[in-house]
Amino acid sequence: MENQELVVYSGQQGISLTARDLAAMGFRHRKAVIICFFAVLLGTALVAAMLPLYESHTEILVRMNRVDPVVTASPGNPAVSNTYVTEEMINSEAELIKSDDVLRQVVIETGLDKHEMSKWIFWKRKPEEAVAKALGKLKGGLRVDPLPKTNVFKVAYSSSDPKLAAYVLTTLDNVYLQHHKDVNHPAGEYEFFDQQVQKAQAELNDAEGKLKAFPKNNGTPNSMMARDLALQKVNDFNFQLGQTRTEIAEAQRRITALEQLQKTTNARMTTQVHSNDDAGTIQQMKSTLLNLQLKQSDLASKYQPDYPPLVEVNKEIAETEAALAGQKPLQEVTTDQNPTYNWIDDELAKDKTQVQGAQSKAAELEAVINQNMDAIRKLETAGLEESDLVRNAKAAEANYLLYLQKREEARITEALDTTQLVNVAIQEKPAVPVYPAQSPWLFALVGVLLAFTACAGLIFVMERMDASFRTPAEIESILNLPVLAAVPATGNGFSLNGNGSSSRHLPVDVLRETRS
Repeated sequence: MENQELVVYSGQQGISLTARDLAAMGFRHRKAVIICFFAVLLGTALVAAMLPLYESHTEILVRMNRVDPVVTASPGNPAVSNTYVTEEMINSEAELIKSDDVLRQVVIETGLDKHEMSKWIFWKRKPEEAVAKALGKLKGGLRVDPLPKTNVFKVAYSSSDPKLAAYVLTTLDNVYLQHHKDVNHPAGEYEFFDQQVQKAQAELNDAEGKLKAFPKNNGTPNSMMARDLALQKVNDFNFQLGQTRTEIAEAQRRITALEQLQKTTNARMTTQVHSNDDAGTIQQMKSTLLNLQLKQSDLASKYQPDYPPLVEVNKEIAETEAALAGQKPLQEVTTDQNPTYNWIDDELAKDKTQVQGAQSKAAELEAVINQNMDAIRKLETAGLEESDLVRNAKAAEANYLLYLQKREEARITEALDTTQLVNVAIQEKPAVPVYPAQSPWLFALVGVLLAFTACAGLIFVMERMDASFRTPAEIESILNLPVLAAVPATGNGFSLNGNGSSSRHLPVDVLRETRS
């Protein structure tokens, strides 16, 4: 080996490491570096052997081939306007397959809780703790990735046992399909609607029985029709009553008018008037006057003028003469019954008779109307009861038909579930992987990189922990003292180069004692 030159440093200078310096560090700690390098490689190999290197995968297709009826109280079902698979649907299915309910069932069915190595190393876990531990490991090793621009999401699982990886995913597919069916179509739907159908049928039979027995109990086949007929008759009677009252009012007005007219009309009327003198009466009056005059003359010859019989005779003579002087011609008047008065009297009698008859008729009509109204009220009450029975029967029939339809829909849904006609399908079933998921060369490369990194760190730590000086530059930098000379280490002793240069091939062993 060439001798290293002696280097003389003056003043304060920083430490500069070269590739040779770094190599020298490695050579100084070569035993530790070799042990660390191979230890890291061995650890990487052991980790690679224990890691789940075999990966199995399955692909699940989300589709909308089946549209189930919505369970509602309405007879019809809302129309599905969108049959496309959305991103939210795919993410929902991906979250469903990663749910604890699904994975816990997979752990139990595949026995992953019994593959825990910690129970053989540390202690035996409780069954629920083993299941929880296996569930956490399954969730950590399971990878669910929706494939971009598709309706498919990929599920991958890695294990050191290739058969176990495929078996876990196969079980996961089966459990997921069952859980998807249970979530989207809860159990008991058909039984519920079947019970409702039986209950609705019993209610319908009861309502129909009450409706059939009602005419017998009420005595009317059809209360509403009888009520309508009675109302029509009452309307006719009311019309007749109105006409009768109108006739009464008209007759009373006529009676009033005829009575007023009767007061101003004579019962009899003059038919003939004859004027002639009363000759017999006049002759008799003249005879009487003559007799009186004769008597007066006889008395006047015998008695004084104031003799009372004479005065009385004179008075009678004066009256007779006055009567003869005022005697008028006699009129013979012939009268007969007034036909107008008779007509008025007849019309009054007719109108009064008509009024009495109309009043009797009105009273009779009012009594009939009241009777019919009482019957109508009873029929109305019976009709309302019958309407309630009819309405209850129709409602019971509608409920029965609705639940019958819903039961049939539930039966079809359960039949589709039984035949696994769901909106998800296993597009690619898991298979047993033949080759590891990671290449051994990749682990080797990672091991080498980790080994070099660990060795570099070890050298750095050991150099930092070593308090000795290795180069003159360290002396100048740390002690702040100038280095006058450096003696290279040789196999047989030491050699000194007076010119202050050092060899570039041999390491320099600096003085280990420092002086102040």
